[in-house]
Amino acid sequence: MWGDKAIELIKELERSTEIFPPFDDDKVRLILEECRVVNQFIEDAMNSTFHPETNNYLAGVKARTAALERNKRCLLAYQWNRLQMLRKMRWEFGSILPVEIKANMSEGEVAWFAKYSKALANYMKGIGGRNGLNLMLDMQPPKDLYIEVRCLKDFGKLEL
Repeated sequence: MWGDKAIELIKELERSTEIFPPFDDDKVRLILEECRVVNQFIEDAMNSTFHPETNNYLAGVKARTAALERNKRCLLAYQWNRLQMLRKMRWEFGSILPVEIKANMSEGEVAWFAKYSKALANYMKGIGGRNGLNLMLDMQPPKDLYIEVRCLKDFGKLEL
């Protein structure tokens, strides 16, 4: 049935016990091939004696279009969730990921991670003066109600 492979791909990602499961390239290719076949059927139906007043092909075209959109949504959800995992790992591990995680990444994910790390590093350099500001330090908020703040210029007493 159309869309079964796409749903299975999402379920496998959700069920995985690994920190970052390997990219399922084979299943993604099968889903893309299914999309090509469904799209070809839709194009053939639309090109062959299709008349809107005769609803001969309309139900089939609508069903196949819905299947095509479902596959697309599932593939986008799969990729989005994997990128969210990578974004979270960038903040946990820093710009250098463990070998086990890098081995499970696709080429596109490796390129995305490198660009994300570079953009984050450039942002941290751009704020906080000439040395930049390391956002990776002190990731947990302080537990004390009152904290001591040292200022470079004295502006008197301030209340926040």
